[in-house]
Amino acid sequence: MRIGINSGPVFAGVIGKRRFLYDLWGDSVNTASSMESHNIPGEIQVTETTRELLGGRFTFVDRGIIDIKGKGPMQTYLLQGNRHAEDEAI
Repeated sequence: MRIGINSGPVFAGVIGKRRFLYDLWGDSVNTASSMESHNIPGEIQVTETTRELLGGRFTFVDRGIIDIKGKGPMQTYLLQGNRHAEDEAI
């Protein structure tokens, strides 16, 4: 399993005439999909934007810059866990 996370604006809406589906669109969704597809199995890869929003609440490992199709080089990180959970375990 691979997980990719990005943060940013999206468009949301209901599509369909007979069977309604709720969907999200936008560059943020496409970037999250790229984070997932360029990820290492068993890891959670996030963009720099998401890492900044999560602040000091989680621990990250710098994955480095990877080339994302249609976006170019992007700085990415692997989410390792909840920082407070690690503090409580000590």
